[in-house]
Amino acid sequence: MNNSWTQRWDDRYSNEEFAYGKAPNNYLKDQLEKLNPATILFPAEGEGRNAVFAAGLGWKVSAFDISAEGKNKAIKLAEANNETIDYQVGELDSLNYHTGQFDAIALIYAHFPAEIKSVIHKSLSTYLRKGGIIIFEAFSKKHLEHIAKNDKMGGPKDIGSLFSIEEIQADFPDYEIIELEEKEIQLNEGIFHKGSGSVIRFTGRKLKD
Repeated sequence: MNNSWTQRWDDRYSNEEFAYGKAPNNYLKDQLEKLNPATILFPAEGEGRNAVFAAGLGWKVSAFDISAEGKNKAIKLAEANNETIDYQVGELDSLNYHTGQFDAIALIYAHFPAEIKSVIHKSLSTYLRKGGIIIFEAFSKKHLEHIAKNDKMGGPKDIGSLFSIEEIQADFPDYEIIELEEKEIQLNEGIFHKGSGSVIRFTGRKLKD
């Protein structure tokens, strides 16, 4: 990713206020509470709200982001909650995760650039063990309609960075689909996720190594 992309997220996370709040995403919370704690990876984790929540449930948490500012706030949030998370800064192909390392991967508003998002999904899938769980929530392509009505609502403004059900099916083909839907929801997550939005929600179990 280019420096302007990294700078964008450093700028967003450099303020004292947490851009998306300190509470976990509701969908992630609901799904994690159904599972026995094990090892979990949070890609594009930003300021750490979801990773810290998972650690509080007893999960062994790994996370990464391209933003050093995001990591700084995530570590402070973890310390404030007496939790420990392993948080790395960098792009996925520069990190030291290995095949089958994780029991779960949580992709929560992990909007990567359009030209690499499927490649990243398929790479991440190799780090999940057979039988492991993907938990995914991100804005759908219909979300542009919500942004048009409320320009303060967060989310990418280019359709290529948004998701469809068909894209998720293509990116994660060897999964048992536990849940996969496009849904309109109300978000109240910090200052950048506030209002109505259209999302894709996916929970799946990996069937093959």
